[in-house]
Amino acid sequence: MLTVIGEALIDVVSRPDREPVRHPGGSPMNVALGLARLGHPVRFLGAWGDDDDGRLIAQHLGAEGIELPLPTHDGSTSVAKAVIADDGSADYYFDMTWELPVAQSELEGIVADSTALHVGSIATVLEPGAANVVEAVKAAAGKVLVSYDPNCRPQITTDVDEVRARAELLVASADLVKASDEDLQWLYPGSTLQESARAWHRLGAKMVVVTRGHLGPWAINEATGPEGIEVPARPTDVVDTVGAGDTFMAALISDLTDRGIGGPGAGERLAVMTEEDLTAVLRRAADAAAITVSRAGADLPRRDELDALAEISG
Repeated sequence: MLTVIGEALIDVVSRPDREPVRHPGGSPMNVALGLARLGHPVRFLGAWGDDDDGRLIAQHLGAEGIELPLPTHDGSTSVAKAVIADDGSADYYFDMTWELPVAQSELEGIVADSTALHVGSIATVLEPGAANVVEAVKAAAGKVLVSYDPNCRPQITTDVDEVRARAELLVASADLVKASDEDLQWLYPGSTLQESARAWHRLGAKMVVVTRGHLGPWAINEATGPEGIEVPARPTDVVDTVGAGDTFMAALISDLTDRGIGGPGAGERLAVMTEEDLTAVLRRAADAAAITVSRAGADLPRRDELDALAEISG
């Protein structure tokens, strides 16, 4: 069982010359969806209201067979407005709250019954729920594969010093960390992407992966040494970039768990993954992201689609 903790909300997507469209979204929710579509049993711990938007989220996740153990809350479901530019990039504006409707002991008990735990985005910095997420990560460290994606949202968490401190706290407890070039440039404006990733590796993350758009991902672990490795992005016609990073994250976790990297000792196995194996993992995640950006919205690929693309590539 793979467990994901984080926000689920309703994305209101606006595109040039089109009417806005409402659909379920949120970075951690997308990761859970991506893992389910790649064939994994998934448990999602999120928060939404007992309203039409909340029921839409529950139906969306339930249709993929995702386990939803937490109750709804009394408030309204959070909303994010995504404005898509002509080049396919997206700007986000949020109206949300984040609080988990569960006792900390119960939360940690659910996490303990997992092979992997993924956390990230707004849920790791917006209080009061962020404190619960941090404690769950600390409790899981060393027992399951812990992954973290800061997926920074300066529009809603504006204090970069506070976000940086929280990110470094989670990096120190995580096995796998994925960050975009935009995340690292905002958090560490005076450093190169590689310098920032190396610093996180020294903090304790066993593998750090940086996504760089059309340049493709770069990664570092103990086996690669400080130079790291990179793979090219798959060329594709971009419709929009919504969900690309979440797709990449889900595919990373999926392929690593397929390779037996999960449960106790996952971090140690991740640290010594060979360059050859790491290259294959990065390439598959890049392929998954290419599928998502080739179609509108966070329409993450299923395993058969990803396998078919891999066969074409040889």
